Amino acid sequence: MAKFYITTAIDYVNAPPHIGHAYEKIIADVLARWHRLKGENVFYLTGVDENAQKNEQAAKAAGIPTKEFVDKNSKYFEDLCKNLNLSNDGFIKTTEKRHVKPVQDIFKKLFDKGDVYKGNYEGLYCDGCEAYMTEKELVDGKCPEHNKEPEWIKQESYFFKLSKYEKQILKLLKSKNFVVPEDKKNEMVSRIEQDGLRDLCVTRYKAEWGIEVPFDKDHKIYVWIDALSNYITGLGYPDGKEFKKFWPADVHLVGKGINWFHSVIWPGILMAAEIELPKTILVHSYLTVDGKKISKSLGTAVDPSETIEEFGVDPVRYFLIKNLPLFVDGDFSTEKLGESLNNELANDLGNLLSRTLTLVEKQFKGKVKGKVDKDLEKKLDLKKIEKYFDKYELHMALEEIWKFVRNANKYVNDNKPWEKQDENVLYNLLESLRVISILLEPFIPSTCEKINKQLGVPKGYLKEVKFGLVKTYKVSKGEILFKKK
Repeated sequence: MAKFYITTAIDYVNAPPHIGHAYEKIIADVLARWHRLKGENVFYLTGVDENAQKNEQAAKAAGIPTKEFVDKNSKYFEDLCKNLNLSNDGFIKTTEKRHVKPVQDIFKKLFDKGDVYKGNYEGLYCDGCEAYMTEKELVDGKCPEHNKEPEWIKQESYFFKLSKYEKQILKLLKSKNFVVPEDKKNEMVSRIEQDGLRDLCVTRYKAEWGIEVPFDKDHKIYVWIDALSNYITGLGYPDGKEFKKFWPADVHLVGKGINWFHSVIWPGILMAAEIELPKTILVHSYLTVDGKKISKSLGTAVDPSETIEEFGVDPVRYFLIKNLPLFVDGDFSTEKLGESLNNELANDLGNLLSRTLTLVEKQFKGKVKGKVDKDLEKKLDLKKIEKYFDKYELHMALEEIWKFVRNANKYVNDNKPWEKQDENVLYNLLESLRVISILLEPFIPSTCEKINKQLGVPKGYLKEVKFGLVKTYKVSKGEILFKKK
């Protein structure tokens, strides 16, 4: 049986989650659920980076001990996974024993091999990125990601020989589909070709918080070897059965701001540690809120859990995928979300189910059978949907499914079953709803569960996306799928 392993980036817990965090997790969930529909063995990992320096700084600013602070904030991220109805198989926290020990072992392995060495670091450092920067990377003297001037730091440090792996990393980047989309791959390639790779500072001197270097108590292991290793420690590296079953990752899903760390630094660490490389780094764009950058100070840090409470989880999931393509920066607004809920979910899908089941119960006491209408079935293009998924064009896959929802509504209007009492028309509408429910499950899972219950059918798989599999339907109409706003 084929396997599929997908990860999200792990989130800093210096603040509660915002809608951007939800967006990434939903994309990963849609992909994980799609691969399960195909009958594959899937593992979906998400989690939090509790060791980051910015967590320690935020805790100090709040006047709370760091451990207490990260425990409290990590809980928000765990709750978000439940609120989003994610199907994640694992949730990793970087303070867990199952993470700490392997990270120390990897660090020591690289040191013993000569790929980590002790030296002195002097240069610019951005707190927000937890990264050292060159003058060239700055825009008007500031970090482009955080719009803040980095500080000059001079300290003793351990370094990772990233430069040693430059040729191998460049070759990997140029290989097909290692970084998707193409423009994000080209950015990484041109950066290395122009500037080359420098050795990487991988410890913090005299830091209070983080994972200790196993042979030097003055140093804490810095974010890259620590945080990036979550993708293997979350599977039980080195000896866990899940690591042996699911590694290498099929998809590391990350935001464009951390592409470099995943496409360049992470492969370098894995090459040095002699661990198999991931297959694809899938780089998504950013969300804005009402046209502005997501920011607490600008009042645009939308709380996804509050939004779910107001609109429901599936309308939020549907809107984020349908209206915000992966590779283009997109804008979130509750106004547009409300329109999407009313016009597409309630009117198109909710009404289709409600009208069909009302007629089945009224005219045939909830029980119908019939013959397949090939013309209606042909209006569903499964191959096209699969191709969109293969290219990570989830919004287009969803649009293609929605075309069929609209075709099913047209079929009702054209055939007027309320006038003709045509059992066969109603049978084909029920079959349409059954296959729609299978295809929409990755996007709006709890809605599809409700549809299946009312149709009296079990959860389906991709191989069952064809008409005629259910010979007789015995339905029972339930509550409406979506309440309009």
